[in-house]
Amino acid sequence: MNLIIKYPLTILIIIAINLNQGLSQQLECASAIYTAEINETSLHYIVCGEGDPVILVHGSLGDYRSWMVQMEALSENHKVISYSRRYHYPNPWPNDASDYTMNIHAEDLAEFIQTLDLGKVHLIGHSYGGLTSLLVARNHPELVRSVTLGEPPLMSLLVSTAHGETVFQGFMQNSIIPSHRAIQNGKIEEGVQFFINGVLGEGIYENIRSLGHISMLENSRELMGGVAGINNEGVDFFPIFSCNEARKFTIPVLLIEGEYSPEVFGLIHDQLEQCLPKVVRVPIPSSSHDLKIHEPAVFSEIVLSFLNGTF
Repeated sequence: MNLIIKYPLTILIIIAINLNQGLSQQLECASAIYTAEINETSLHYIVCGEGDPVILVHGSLGDYRSWMVQMEALSENHKVISYSRRYHYPNPWPNDASDYTMNIHAEDLAEFIQTLDLGKVHLIGHSYGGLTSLLVARNHPELVRSVTLGEPPLMSLLVSTAHGETVFQGFMQNSIIPSHRAIQNGKIEEGVQFFINGVLGEGIYENIRSLGHISMLENSRELMGGVAGINNEGVDFFPIFSCNEARKFTIPVLLIEGEYSPEVFGLIHDQLEQCLPKVVRVPIPSSSHDLKIHEPAVFSEIVLSFLNGTF
């Protein structure tokens, strides 16, 4: 049996990174951190509230702290769990992350749900965490009540059209490949900078306060493993998810997108909207790919409306 261990944190400060304000916030419910022993590693998480279970799945360079602002609103009527994916702070890191794949994260999340004996859960995933959530919903429908996706990098759907393939190649050349090369040369922060500016917009990294840089660098091992796994091939690194598979979904799916996000994510949502039987698509005005950070209140309101069935 996997063990769940509670650590009292008398001096824990939970930091929520806001790209514009460097916001920090401390929640009473986050004064203790737990660990679950999952698939031969430890995953750290926090829990807030009571009710139907909701699991928050962070994106690249994030961890369980990424959702602090949202947890307060979402936990008023739900049991909300934010965890750090494998290779993310403060989980143990292996000597390298050469085995880093999306499927490992999906397997971890499914086991995490079962270990905590949560029954069916609502999954809310941002970016890489969105694709992780989508794979769990596909592979383990018995564990999932609904899915909220914030611009998942679902490249197998993107490259199904000529225009999508062109956009994908541009995204790789402007973000992923330069990040990969910098990391190969030992320039970790430069690699993070290329990645962030590629997915959020040129110059964004430079405008993030130092607290945000520290958090990202604490999670750079994930990016090192991810870009190394791509090996300049791109789409082969990402798991295949087809429109036919999406058509089999019986659960409701919410797509949240930024008004100014890179084109690559809008095209992916176009495909998902066409293929999913029960789908709602909502934009966040004046926002880019980091949806929940840029407009946290708007993000939470949209998600709560979806969870409460008021759309």
